Amino acid sequence: MLGRLASLDLAGFLIRLLVNAVGLAVAAWVLPGITVANGTALLVAALIFGVVNALAKPVLVELTCPLILLTLGLFLLIVHALLLGLTSWIAGRLEIGFHVDGFGAAVLGSIVISIVSWLLNRFTD
Repeated sequence: MLGRLASLDLAGFLIRLLVNAVGLAVAAWVLPGITVANGTALLVAALIFGVVNALAKPVLVELTCPLILLTLGLFLLIVHALLLGLTSWIAGRLEIGFHVDGFGAAVLGSIVISIVSWLLNRFTD
């Protein structure tokens, strides 16, 4: 039973990693402000993005909850842009080959990634 649960967790992790990678790839393809060097950089950036979302997003959402409520959720775009910028910063420090040029590109990238992730999650659930 435990082995089956571990395989489900691994499968879920791999699906989330691929969904993040596709979202980042589409954002890099559509937006000139987001660049990815190669496929390996894309997968590592997707992994970093997943870790950043798992660790930093709950803290940021908790800290900005009044702003999120006041703007009826639109402030989540800013939170997602900050997470994408943090991913770019970490990737730059590790010399991965993933870069986001500025806050505007991060906001647009977070919108593209959210739409792609939503579409893919509808098919993978």
